[in-house]
Amino acid sequence: MNTSKSITRVITGFIIGLMALFAILSGGLYLMALILVIVVLASKEYTLILKHKGFLPSFKIILFSSLFFALLAYFNLFNLLPLAFTVATITSFMWVLFRGKQPYIANVATTILGFVYCGWFPLHLLFLRDLGGGVPVYNGLIKQPVFAEGVSYAIMLLFAVILTDTMCYYVGCKFGKHKLSAVISPNKTIEGSIGGSISGIIFTMLFGLAIQLPWYHSLILGILIAGFAQIGDLCESMIKRDAGVKDSSNILPGHGGFLDRCDSYILTIPVVYYYVYFFIENNFLDLFKGLF
Repeated sequence: MNTSKSITRVITGFIIGLMALFAILSGGLYLMALILVIVVLASKEYTLILKHKGFLPSFKIILFSSLFFALLAYFNLFNLLPLAFTVATITSFMWVLFRGKQPYIANVATTILGFVYCGWFPLHLLFLRDLGGGVPVYNGLIKQPVFAEGVSYAIMLLFAVILTDTMCYYVGCKFGKHKLSAVISPNKTIEGSIGGSISGIIFTMLFGLAIQLPWYHSLILGILIAGFAQIGDLCESMIKRDAGVKDSSNILPGHGGFLDRCDSYILTIPVVYYYVYFFIENNFLDLFKGLF
């Protein structure tokens, strides 16, 4: 293990973690600003990775679609999101149709995947943070910060993913012998995965106890967070491996690119949000009342 690189990695991760924690606790424009940074940098890196593969997704469509989704969500105009998705998808087809560059289908598909992966999925952090916050109050364009129930779940998610990633890395470096996915990510090991998963689950169990969450919800959330954090990491590794790229960029010392640092969150955030929304905040079976 390279000590210098390890220290740089920890310092960079610590700074990013503090910024994310501040944005989650503050909510409003601070959280919106964090999400916009994620959208812009993730979209840019995603587009560059796909260009290495020979695909030409539209950075502008990915970026503006993602920003439009975020603005609609910020102002709680959720009824317009299906329309926004439809317009963004049709625009992706039209852009390829009139741009006239091969490969046609791949360019449409990677553009649509881009605003889902880099925009829609991370946007669920805003949904998760504001769960249980009641009707939002605005002062002009500024959403007033509210300490909603979702703040606790967002903080749980933030630190559980950090701990899972960290322990996967260190346990894997120390004890790793068996490859987790030799083709997609040869440096990841089964031993590291187990170590990271156990650490993440223990943390969510303890955090759940602190916020008086029933133990079974804490356990399930721990399994979901630890599992999808690693799946998200592998998914981004799959994209890079297929494109022949090692890092999404070199913007973050010790971590590579922005996607390299946030890949564990991209799938985990929506998974946690929907579990909390349907199974903790609401009774999932109530959705089917009236059907039987």
